[in-house]
Amino acid sequence: MITFITVGKLKKDEYRTLTEDYLKRIGRFSAVKLIELADRDCDNDPAAVEKEGQSIIAAIPPGSFVISCDMHGERYTSEGFAEKLNSLFLGGKSHICFIVGGSAGLSESVRGASDMLLSFSSFTFPHNLFRVILCEQVYRAFMILGNRRYHK
Repeated sequence: MITFITVGKLKKDEYRTLTEDYLKRIGRFSAVKLIELADRDCDNDPAAVEKEGQSIIAAIPPGSFVISCDMHGERYTSEGFAEKLNSLFLGGKSHICFIVGGSAGLSESVRGASDMLLSFSSFTFPHNLFRVILCEQVYRAFMILGNRRYHK
């Protein structure tokens, strides 16, 4: 099972369409669920970031392996990411939960509740675009593991 917990809803149809397409593709390999939490105005307010963090933690499915997307996390190639997911599944982690925080980032409590922090780049991405990138990379990982032609 793959769960994506994200803060905020996608505002543009083209991003929603792409995200839904990748979720459907992932669904051919694993059960998949998207949880969209309310976006709070947290800029420069540590208490608001922490409150948002508590809502994220409350949404984490029990027993899941939690991977939070954070600029200070581990970086992988697409092949390395696929191998990491494979090792988690082979190691008995049947439920993986990806977390994408809001515009103010993740609270310390969410980082602490995470089993792994994952970074895609030193760049900052628009929230809408990053969700598409994350879903695409999870799909790509399944294609790599299945020796499918998608990844070249």
